[in-house]
Amino acid sequence: MKKIALFVGLYLGFTGAVMAATGDAEAGKQKSTVCAACHGQTGSSPSDMYPKLNGQHASYLKKQLHDYQLASETGGEEGRVNAIMQGQAANLNDQDIADLAAYFASQDPMQGTAPEDVVEPGQALYMGGDEERKIAACVACHGPRGDGMGLAAFPDVSGQYSSYLKTQLEMFRSGERANDMNGMMRDVASKLTDQDIEILSQYISGLY
Repeated sequence: MKKIALFVGLYLGFTGAVMAATGDAEAGKQKSTVCAACHGQTGSSPSDMYPKLNGQHASYLKKQLHDYQLASETGGEEGRVNAIMQGQAANLNDQDIADLAAYFASQDPMQGTAPEDVVEPGQALYMGGDEERKIAACVACHGPRGDGMGLAAFPDVSGQYSSYLKTQLEMFRSGERANDMNGMMRDVASKLTDQDIEILSQYISGLY
């Protein structure tokens, strides 16, 4: 619990220092036209190749866009690496980012489904982790319904496409994605098996 409080404090410091701009959802709607090609007009992506953004915490969306910019500026040495998003985020200013985040955060929350056969094992791992394997419970940061923590920039993962969740967990496990604060997600994902990831991704998709 002390570690979680420390991480929350670090995130709060980050969001206060880097993401101070106040977003305007209406302005963000106008600026989101280019985003619609992959993420849909309201952020509810028509393809599971791309994440749903609707109802996501503005603080998390801001952080990701800033991290894409950082990856672009550092040649992928820092931030979040993604060829498409680095190009899209490179020319955004802080106000653009705040407006886009405000717009997508204002949309109806994500919804999804989970197969019945993954509910029991998924709930056990999500809620309780695995003490023997030293896997922390997802609920500690993402909450019992997967809503995350907006103030700490922990994402709302509920209702997200299971295939996208699976890909991100695999990327955290391999280290290909490394923009998590203090390696929290990399630490958890490094201990997950392929089956764990499959079950968790499908279970979380059904939370909302």
